[in-house]
Amino acid sequence: MIIILTRGDKMKIADFSLERYFSLYEFKAPYLLCSSDCESFSIRELLAMEEGAEEKMKDLWLGYTETKGHPELRAEIAGLYETVTPDDIIVFAGAAEGIFILINVLMEKDDHLIVQYPCYQSLSEVACSLGCNVLKWLMREEKGWEPDIDFLNDSINQKTRAIVINNPHNPTGYHMSIERLMEVIDIARKHECTIFSDEVYRNLEYGTDRLPALCDCYENGVSLGVMSKSFGLAGLRIGWIACRDSELKRKIASFKDYTTICSSAPSEFLSLLALRHRDIILQRNLSIIMDNLSLLGTFFKNYHSLFRWVKPAAGPIAFPSLLNSCGTESFCSRLLEQKGVLLLPGTCYGFDDRHFRIGFGRRNMPAALSRLEEYINA
Repeated sequence: MIIILTRGDKMKIADFSLERYFSLYEFKAPYLLCSSDCESFSIRELLAMEEGAEEKMKDLWLGYTETKGHPELRAEIAGLYETVTPDDIIVFAGAAEGIFILINVLMEKDDHLIVQYPCYQSLSEVACSLGCNVLKWLMREEKGWEPDIDFLNDSINQKTRAIVINNPHNPTGYHMSIERLMEVIDIARKHECTIFSDEVYRNLEYGTDRLPALCDCYENGVSLGVMSKSFGLAGLRIGWIACRDSELKRKIASFKDYTTICSSAPSEFLSLLALRHRDIILQRNLSIIMDNLSLLGTFFKNYHSLFRWVKPAAGPIAFPSLLNSCGTESFCSRLLEQKGVLLLPGTCYGFDDRHFRIGFGRRNMPAALSRLEEYINA
């Protein structure tokens, strides 16, 4: 008997513009002024947070780990939420794997997806590569980056499988109000569609109330978290999805068998350690953010004739715009060449050539900002 295996259409996915840009400059530029994460820690600093942690790390068994994540780690992650249990958590190699897997199991060809935009490219591009119809839910600077709820209500249809939101938002720093969030949930509930909520900057709110996680306040809500952003531990490559839908969780875990299978045991250990001491870590990162945000406020006030910006409400990034006509690609290129300072042009988000991302979650931001000011004055 001859068995012939056939495959469907080959998945074709566009280059990840932002990541390709960083691959060229992130580890070469002396001053990063567009980093999306917070100040990191050394392993020594993490181990010092808990007595006996160093010895436990030395004794760690380097075999395979559980596909869904270590039970203790999932229990600690579940503690970040109000209603989910450890069984509602699946751990991934960073948020990127979680996004890729969820979109693949949730969406099918010709399904309709609505994505808050601008966005991290994989939140829309993975669905595009599957042959889905992706609609950008545009945010506008002149509206304070507030997305138009009427547009969402008018655009959702019987083929809409999911709505993708991001709060706090990358790259604008916008933070949705609880009233607006409830409006989004009401619209999704009427159409029985999923809301996928990228919440990687949760816990970095300032001057505004923290939103409830989507997995806590909507039965078809999926929340995405990661150690990279709010906690500043990108090198651990640990992210997770929180979801109460049993069938969706089963499909996600099954798909993961074709990607990483399981996570790194040392990364899980250090993530668990960091989450147990999250209050210390988050308080330190918020302190850095607030100090740097004050400097940025003064900077943009002093150069209001050159830039426009909507002050962010949460997170370590913002999305200012140039008021002249030179374009941010040219501006960022010359700044890097002459002062060694890296900014991220808005074109990396598929947006426009006026906006750029600025990051202020790291301790050396004042030095980078000073060199930007030197460039402007020169």
